[in-house]
Amino acid sequence: MSGILEGKRILITGVLMESSIAFHTAKLAQEQGAEIILTAFPRPSLTERIAKKLPKPVKVLELDVSSEEQLAGIADQVREHLPTLDGIVHSIGFAPQDALGGNFLNTPWESVATAMQVSAFSLKSLTMALLPLMQDGGSVVGLTFDAQFAWPKYDWMGPAKAALEATSRYLARDLGERNIRCNLISAGPIGSMAAKSIPGFGDLAATWDARSPLKWDLSDPEPAGRGVVALLSDWFPKTTGEIIHVDGGLHAIGA
Repeated sequence: MSGILEGKRILITGVLMESSIAFHTAKLAQEQGAEIILTAFPRPSLTERIAKKLPKPVKVLELDVSSEEQLAGIADQVREHLPTLDGIVHSIGFAPQDALGGNFLNTPWESVATAMQVSAFSLKSLTMALLPLMQDGGSVVGLTFDAQFAWPKYDWMGPAKAALEATSRYLARDLGERNIRCNLISAGPIGSMAAKSIPGFGDLAATWDARSPLKWDLSDPEPAGRGVVALLSDWFPKTTGEIIHVDGGLHAIGA
């Protein structure tokens, strides 16, 4: 029986650790029949080492999504390995340390601007850079952390994720005529490199122990990866502009 991504070609960003959602997305995508290519920044060598743990060998390209020069060249680089793309996975987020950890009221604009560009605007810039490779439609899937609420210590990553969620909706609006779907997975907390960079992450994660209807495992990124793979597949052919929660149901619980 063939996998749900059989014959598809997918570009995946953000594979930094084996514990990341992006890594498990890449692993599942290969297991489900996709050809994949990875991008990484600032240390492609780190991603290359992690990628050796995937079921099949994969090419890693360097891409800084805040660099217009690198974005301008990424389609040609991908084309050397994959002639077209059917999907893009945006697993990119960054905020300077002074934009996190309870410093919300004192964070300077320069740090906020960095968080917004890398964490939100990059969804648009990455998608547009790769659009020439998606002539037959496809699926763009990003990762968010529920921006409906103000989370402890999350500070300016919260507004950045809200901007990401809005950006996905506008991309869905404008790319629908090209048969390109744009959706997000809103995952619960995972003990990834990104999470560990957030001061007080343990306090935030403890919320899931107290309120999540389904037991949540901080060390298991596979459920979120499965959600990403499902949205990359043809099983959601008319779903776009959506945010699907893979968070144990916590988003539905008031207290």
